[in-house]
Amino acid sequence: MREYLLVLLVAAIFTYAATALVRWLAFAVGAVTPVRARDVHSVPIPRLGGVAMFLGFAAAVAVGSQLPYLSGLFETRELLGVLLGAMIITLLGAVDDVRELDWLTKLAGQVLAGGVMAFFGVLLMSIPVFGVTVLPEPVLVTLTILIVVVSTNAVNFVDGLDGLAAGVVFISAGAFFAWSYLVSHNFDPPNVFSTATFITAALMGCCLGFLPHNFHPARLFMGDAGALLLGLLLSAATISMTGSVDPSSSVAATSAATAILLPLFLPVAIMALPILDMLLAVVRRTRRGDLPWKPDAAHLHHQLLKMGHSHRRAVALLYLWSALLAVGAVSFAFFEPLVTAVVLALLLVVATVLTWQPGRHPTVP
Repeated sequence: MREYLLVLLVAAIFTYAATALVRWLAFAVGAVTPVRARDVHSVPIPRLGGVAMFLGFAAAVAVGSQLPYLSGLFETRELLGVLLGAMIITLLGAVDDVRELDWLTKLAGQVLAGGVMAFFGVLLMSIPVFGVTVLPEPVLVTLTILIVVVSTNAVNFVDGLDGLAAGVVFISAGAFFAWSYLVSHNFDPPNVFSTATFITAALMGCCLGFLPHNFHPARLFMGDAGALLLGLLLSAATISMTGSVDPSSSVAATSAATAILLPLFLPVAIMALPILDMLLAVVRRTRRGDLPWKPDAAHLHHQLLKMGHSHRRAVALLYLWSALLAVGAVSFAFFEPLVTAVVLALLLVVATVLTWQPGRHPTVP
């Protein structure tokens, strides 16, 4: 655990320190978000924050490769593949932050990043269906790239309020870290040092280092460089861990149903909020005849603002919902399902009441 804590701190410190330089760079290259109809900020804000987070992640990888236990992860090429994929996706997002790219170019870049990770071994080896099912390699490569594309776009869609995307990803990564760290005890032989756990520890550090610059009122946005990077790192952890967990593992075996379903649905539950926001946006836009990727001002965070919640309260509520879904899903792995379901239901009632009790002064972006 101490090595993971060091990795987290290195990522946080390097991200925090690099943000000042990146903010200057954003102004220098014109990567500044103007005030648009769908936005909630009132003055132009520089972006490119994802570049700072990439530097933090790269620093964490460099330090991790020199640590006594975590250095064993570098005997394979997985983390190198993740680092290269992260570099590609950050560069893609940074270019988009400076001069807006068309959707096809961005999709091609996401597919390329996913393909590079797959080439270096970050690949679904199996899926936890009917026990453990091994599919043909072309199918697994396609599923791997699909997970990358869905995850990167989901985080990009939810990035609409100061501190929202970084906070939600921090919560999701924290829940995934807890699950992957504890379930790794049941590996044969037992080993808490896994690629997924390393990635989520570094990812938490990147978010933690960036958030002080991004809380409302934000001094810097993560931009597409950050949203795509966070989504890719979450997908890398998911891909690395899914298929590594035996459904009969005692950690995930509080009941037969839990043992079978948890490895399959836990990654989805952890990313439930961004994925839900993305799906609602796609349905909403296509129903009115727009392209699915055409921006609008009807995301979940926009709805909370229209209900009367303040900017910070809306972010806090979405943090709460994200934590309930992510931590609640992980809890099923370690506690009796009935007890977990009852506690989670009570907390969901509390969250619902808080959500439907808006402030006095509606704010319409």
